[in-house]
Amino acid sequence: MATSSKVHLSPSQQPVFSVPGITAETADITSELLQENLEKHHIYFNNAGFHNHIVHHLLTLFALNATPAEIKQGWDDNVSYQRPPVPLKLSIVTDMHDPKKFKTYLGSEKYYHDFLILFQEEIDQKSWQDVLNEYLFKGDDRADDMLVRMFGGILHPIIHLGFGVEFEQPSIIAEALAQSAIHDNREASHLIESEKAARALAPDHQTDKPIVKLLGDIYIDTQRAPGSRAKYASQVHVTEENLEEKTAEMINAAAYFTGAAQHPPHQVRFDFWNIHAVNLSIFFCSFLKQPWLSTPHKIRLLEWKIRIDLAMYTSPRPPKLLLDEITNYESKQDSSWEDVFNRVKAYHDDGHACKLVRALANGEQICKRYEDKDGFVIKGDMWRKLANMAIDSVEAGSPDYVRSGAWSSVPLRDQSRL
Repeated sequence: MATSSKVHLSPSQQPVFSVPGITAETADITSELLQENLEKHHIYFNNAGFHNHIVHHLLTLFALNATPAEIKQGWDDNVSYQRPPVPLKLSIVTDMHDPKKFKTYLGSEKYYHDFLILFQEEIDQKSWQDVLNEYLFKGDDRADDMLVRMFGGILHPIIHLGFGVEFEQPSIIAEALAQSAIHDNREASHLIESEKAARALAPDHQTDKPIVKLLGDIYIDTQRAPGSRAKYASQVHVTEENLEEKTAEMINAAAYFTGAAQHPPHQVRFDFWNIHAVNLSIFFCSFLKQPWLSTPHKIRLLEWKIRIDLAMYTSPRPPKLLLDEITNYESKQDSSWEDVFNRVKAYHDDGHACKLVRALANGEQICKRYEDKDGFVIKGDMWRKLANMAIDSVEAGSPDYVRSGAWSSVPLRDQSRL
């Protein structure tokens, strides 16, 4: 049984998206290695705030029906550079149970181990569902502050939370909460500002503008004045009636602005920051299914996700989105979904590629019923083409992704094929 301090996976797990046939052997080795990661490693692998991705990597490989050998390869590729946690101070954990003292420890990675034990104890005393409702969704100052931190660090804390919820692992949920607590609240502080701006609009001035239309408006407004981020984010409105459709629209839009942001004549590459918007998107299908999470909280989470996506597209400068780069893409291998999964399971990295491929496969399934609606640009075989673009691009060699718009480091395409 999975607990706040024990990882336990089984072949009967029901992830949002998985490849059938997961074996007991794969479940056992994944559980064993994630347990070792929980006990022996910090959530950062260095002192510069770079994230430990072992949980993300192995759970994605598990969902893609990796063999035990493939799971072990993912572990071996990344275990050597992890760092141990800072020694625990039980007096600090005791302090953290006091809400007034809790906030004095926020934002410092040296307290990760203490926060982890705190949240494990809280989950043991209550339940992981009650702890999430208290620490993230209660609506008081502490919960709002923690929720903002969840969206920091290029979305890593909430991605980690998504894995914990999807795979029903209280220990990983405790890790996610501890990870959120050691992030600062500056990177995503605009979410509160945008939410206030949206709520200030009178109901007759609230819109349901498609996300892709907002992306287009942002691109046109390249001379963004201070406050323009809130201007567009305040136009995001989700209702109980359109919650499921808007979830699918968010997934579609994230795949669109990530995949279409190409820069010919350079080879196809994905922006490293924006792939996190796609990689996070899959977990909103899981959040939708949670009976313990109220509809208003589901709406708030989704609105924040859309707003953070708009901010990611905007910074540092919104790229022109070239849809024909997807529709006209010709892969030398033109892999089926099964072949894409096999290639990405064999690929040596820290899990970014397999997360991206699984999220795209999920997108195809979730968006299919809405393909004829406004705001759904990615449709049909474009999802598989995006998956081919993803695996082709990382297999092509350095750089595997574009960082901070540095296209000059990306090789040019074969001119004979242009």
